[in-house]
Amino acid sequence: MGGIDFAAPGRLWLLLLVPVLAAVHLWRQRRRSRYAVRFPELELLLSVVPKRSRWLRHLPAALLLLALTGTTAAWAEPTAEVSVPRERATVIVTLDVSASMMATDVSPDRISAAKESAQAFVERLPDTFDVGLVSFSGSASIVVPPTTDHESVKTAIAALQLGPSTAIGEAVLASLQAVATANADSGVPAPARIVLLSDGANTAGRPLSTAVEQATAAGVPVSTIAYGTPDGVVTVQGRLIPVPVDGPALAGLAEGTGGQAYSAESGEELSGVYADIGAQVGTTQERRDVSARLAGLALVAALGACAATLVWSPRLL
Repeated sequence: MGGIDFAAPGRLWLLLLVPVLAAVHLWRQRRRSRYAVRFPELELLLSVVPKRSRWLRHLPAALLLLALTGTTAAWAEPTAEVSVPRERATVIVTLDVSASMMATDVSPDRISAAKESAQAFVERLPDTFDVGLVSFSGSASIVVPPTTDHESVKTAIAALQLGPSTAIGEAVLASLQAVATANADSGVPAPARIVLLSDGANTAGRPLSTAVEQATAAGVPVSTIAYGTPDGVVTVQGRLIPVPVDGPALAGLAEGTGGQAYSAESGEELSGVYADIGAQVGTTQERRDVSARLAGLALVAALGACAATLVWSPRLL
């Protein structure tokens, strides 16, 4: 829950009574102590009364003052940013299938771990979401247009094949095309997000700057996952070729489009990244009335004050 605002902040003046009542309570407690000194015979009475901790003596009053604070805050009509499940959204899963995904620095290899995590990501998305699949190596293609048939997307992920080069810019543009297709079919555009995983640098097709411009113009954030370790290598014609991920470029793509940049160097980390993205994509932040929450907390505090009073004292203050 985000920061709380109040529709009627003028009503919060009642909170001024809280420190006043607290001061009155403390004054009365001290007055009782002085009264006990003036009448020593009270010590005999106190000796037969069960003793309790000093702070327990103040508990009923503290809970009552907390209840007053909560009810006053609820009366001031508080609102806060809260997470609300989305009913509709379009998510494009964009996967790098370049030859560098054969690297085994991620167990059992990059592409196998990426497929498994992407399938789990799709499975966790709400059934009402349109999910599409774009794959890219030297070029990009829409493998599955956005659909609510998530099983077909998972099946297509499992069947992806590797190819040469890495066209990240083209992948973003193809993903934007998939989003536009989904919007045209539905008639009412839904919030969209591109989730792009790559383990390399942009080596083919249009530059990332073009992708950033078009994604920004379309209002579609691109969340990127820089995938793999700096020590990744693949064997090409008997030679070991280093295949490090270009993290800064992918981070720039995410930041330029309003998305978030992630990195993952293992299958476990990748699963965690997808889970985090899924939680973000599946909810939206909306300002809602939260007076019921504060009133509920105040009620609990008031009940606690009543219970404590019945147990320890016949008085509230």
